[in-house]
Amino acid sequence: MNTLSVCSPLVSENIRPVLEASEGPYASASQSAALLRSGAQYRRERMEAADMISTDDAAALAGTSRVTVNAWIKAGRCIGVENLRRGYRLPRWQFEPALWPMLQPIAQKLGTHDGWQLLAFMETPLTALDGKTPRAALEQGAARERVLALATAEAH
Repeated sequence: MNTLSVCSPLVSENIRPVLEASEGPYASASQSAALLRSGAQYRRERMEAADMISTDDAAALAGTSRVTVNAWIKAGRCIGVENLRRGYRLPRWQFEPALWPMLQPIAQKLGTHDGWQLLAFMETPLTALDGKTPRAALEQGAARERVLALATAEAH
């Protein structure tokens, strides 16, 4: 079985043919390097997306200080991904009323405060949510307990 035949939806289309061309069960060094470059490119693009804001912007949005936002990130209270230069970038959508109270419980169920892991969980379509992302499901009124159960399952 080719272990590279199933690709993450986060893998860009231009890298799929390289990954699917494996002749054995393991990735070659060049395939591994291509996948790592693809992941780095995705992270750069995600950090520069229009919905990502600085800690200063997040503090203004939440009516608090940048120090408090940084503390929230470290505690898993909000999603912050480390900026390549310094500080964090945060998805603006997390401050919406349907999402804000769910972030810390989701982080606890996932067993992580890592911003990339939290962001990936919230933005990955799940079959158990009829193909919706946990973010979209919560925004559309899905049962909070269902999303928490999925976060628990993801952690195991």
